[in-house]
Amino acid sequence: MNNPTIDTPNDLRVLREHLSSVYAARMAGVCGHLCFTFIGGAMGYFYLKLPLVLPFVAMLACANLYVLLSPRWDAGVPLADGPRWARRHTFQMTLIGVATAPVPWFFVSTQDPQVTALMAILIMVGCGLAMQSLWPMTASLFGYGIPMMGGLIGALLWHSDGINLFLAAVGSAYLLFALRRGVLQNKQLTDALILRFENESLATRLGEQIAATERASAEKTRFLAAASHDLRQPLHAIALFGAALQKALHDHPESQNAERLMRSVNALGHSLDTMLDVSRLDAGVITPDIQPIALDALLVSLNHVFLARAEQAGLQLRVRAGGVWVRSDQLLLQRMLSNLVDNALKYTPRGGVVVRVRSRGERMWIEVRDTGIGMAPEQLERIFEEFYQINNSERDRARGLGIGLSIVQRLSRLLDHPVEVQSQVGRGTRFRVYVSATRRPAGTPISHVPATRPQEESMRQLPAQPPSRAMPRRVLLIDDEAEIRSAMSALLRAHAFDVQAVVDERAAAMALAQAESDGRPFELLLCDFRLADGGSGLEAGLRLHRRNGKPIPLLLITGETAPERLQRVRDSGVPVLFKPVNADRLLQAINTALGAG
Repeated sequence: MNNPTIDTPNDLRVLREHLSSVYAARMAGVCGHLCFTFIGGAMGYFYLKLPLVLPFVAMLACANLYVLLSPRWDAGVPLADGPRWARRHTFQMTLIGVATAPVPWFFVSTQDPQVTALMAILIMVGCGLAMQSLWPMTASLFGYGIPMMGGLIGALLWHSDGINLFLAAVGSAYLLFALRRGVLQNKQLTDALILRFENESLATRLGEQIAATERASAEKTRFLAAASHDLRQPLHAIALFGAALQKALHDHPESQNAERLMRSVNALGHSLDTMLDVSRLDAGVITPDIQPIALDALLVSLNHVFLARAEQAGLQLRVRAGGVWVRSDQLLLQRMLSNLVDNALKYTPRGGVVVRVRSRGERMWIEVRDTGIGMAPEQLERIFEEFYQINNSERDRARGLGIGLSIVQRLSRLLDHPVEVQSQVGRGTRFRVYVSATRRPAGTPISHVPATRPQEESMRQLPAQPPSRAMPRRVLLIDDEAEIRSAMSALLRAHAFDVQAVVDERAAAMALAQAESDGRPFELLLCDFRLADGGSGLEAGLRLHRRNGKPIPLLLITGETAPERLQRVRDSGVPVLFKPVNADRLLQAINTALGAG
């Protein structure tokens, strides 16, 4: 470093590295200099018969010993003390250089050119090696090199003759070359260290940002779990009250209002599920289950979901597969394609939509092509943005929220299924989803469709099955919220159930005991997953389920999205419904749970 008084953090760290280098080489350098001093002294005293050389050798040895025995810099020195140690090192190297400068005057003469040439070569070689070890500190380099070589050059010029003038010129050129090389090497070393520290600083900041992002993601996941539950609770109550009202008004003119209410509730539930799906994908709480799947079964399911809608809009929907199997997640791939078909139908006023599987060489893709309004190039750049919709400035809810394609993009990254889009205004749009082909597993029916995972219930688009008439008569409901107990009781009583609602496990145990003693046992436990004071409905339900050694069918209802809690539910094997619960699906689940019991 040229200026040892620098105080910026990176410069101080660079100076620290330079000090480490020069102090690591100090012992070897000073010991070598002492050897040179004693050899030179012996040569002057015994060969040249110069008795004055002895006091000078003693003085030079003392200077070297002073440097050798002085305190050493070590890694424990505070960073801010670096400039002071750099100045100390410069002083010591200058002291040795100045003390050594008179040495050539004892040996340079015109009478003995061989000795003069030998000493000049030894001094230049020794000085060059010492200066090389001082490259990290240019101040020390100049402080040592200029006096050392200056003494030799001065002595050669004083005793000038042909050979001495030549050696003086060579020594001057050598000094300039050595200094210039030292400065360049110092600059390279300094730049390399600065780059290293900047990279380390960037890596540290990147690590901090990654840690902050991970914390934010964890906080987002916790927020989603809480928000999902808190938002779904009132919607769940509205859905239950609405279903009970719809049942009560079945044969009345006001039933149309009840139907409109339920359509709005279902639309709100779908919007909430969609927005939560985006956040869950961003939070990384959905893990794909990659396995061989039959595209025929998946595309037939798509056709069943969207065919009636296409016909109602006067559009054609054609689905073509061809017995192809791919490696993907059945549920998530179906969601991707459902969003693409849904989007195509929304923006196709006439013509139709074609879904087909195509391949070229080793590449295979699922293509969704429509004859709709198409998109301009500047619109293509934004279609995967959240809430972006083409020609929907009035935000018509019938055309969705504008996040269907953003979900497609996220699922594309999650499943490693690249999505390609081409469009032309007035002629339509083509989406391609690239997939990995595979062979059908031996013995697997082509129509095989894996079961839906509970943590992705909101990703499903399956029609509700009609409830069976074989219903249990007595149901024990456990829920800590009064509105939910009231709404659920009203709905089940409207369907001829005998319902008793309690707030916690203790009250449920008392109700079970009383029912047993009255000879009217409960036939089903219907339990909310999250109870008051942090209680687990799953654990409470399982304890009550095994009460008195006679298992009672158990059905859970939850608004949870936290993956670790959903995993516990899945591991337990207990059937679960996700809020807001559709009345038909609830009744079907009750019938299924009773049959399993």
